[in-house]
Amino acid sequence: MAARTRIVLIDDLRSFVDGRGAEVARTSGAGIALLSRYEDQRLDELWLDHDLGEDDTIWPVVEVLERAAFEGRPFDIGIINIHSANPAGGARMALALRRWGYRVRELSGSADVGYLDGSSAQG
Repeated sequence: MAARTRIVLIDDLRSFVDGRGAEVARTSGAGIALLSRYEDQRLDELWLDHDLGEDDTIWPVVEVLERAAFEGRPFDIGIINIHSANPAGGARMALALRRWGYRVRELSGSADVGYLDGSSAQG
């Protein structure tokens, strides 16, 4: 029996279009709380959006990941997928996370995620 794939998505508006099982956070605060559950566990995939609505961004979450790596206890994450429609923000996130040894894939406009109303990830 295969182990369940552990996936976390932090995005204010989008979800996985194929309905894959994932834990979802819609704000940076909720993302930090969700990520804290994986401090001592393997997380297979972490999907990050940059802009989380209003004045909220993913940067508080990125800072938690950076701090953990700085303190010598990085999160055990198979891959971090950056799917932001904000190219400059996504590139900065990728640079910051790679600097700390996280494996990062930039997937701006990924067809894996879509808006809750069914529209595409572009925009």
